Amino acid sequence: MGLEWWHWIVLGVALVVAELAVPAFFIIWFGLGALLVGLLLLVAPAMGMTLQLALWCVASLAMVALWFKVFKRGEHKTRIGQSDGDTIGEIGLMAKAAAPFERGRVRFQKPQLGSEEWECVVDEAIAAGERVRVVSVEGSFLKVARV
Repeated sequence: MGLEWWHWIVLGVALVVAELAVPAFFIIWFGLGALLVGLLLLVAPAMGMTLQLALWCVASLAMVALWFKVFKRGEHKTRIGQSDGDTIGEIGLMAKAAAPFERGRVRFQKPQLGSEEWECVVDEAIAAGERVRVVSVEGSFLKVARV
């Protein structure tokens, strides 16, 4: 007994739904591979079981490889969350006034660490519109001082 096209469709949908329970974003590719084999089997019903399984394996592994190679590259396009020494010394403009125990916002002409505007902390009160320099990166805040 061979598998019918609808068996592959049901398997594919079940694997895609199983991805919701397993947050690995890996099972979905095998589900999409099963859906592809189901559609191919609908067009060409004379396919043997060996060819069906081979197509499913090849399609699934190709989608996994494509995901890691093209869509999920190891290199990041932004530098969000990376406290790099290049940010220290950058000049920005206070968008929102800040005081020693109140956060402010500083805006940069070019994005720093992936964003043009950052929340900041200060040692002395700085009014909005003043130019400031980044002194350090403290967690998710920038510490700034007057220029």
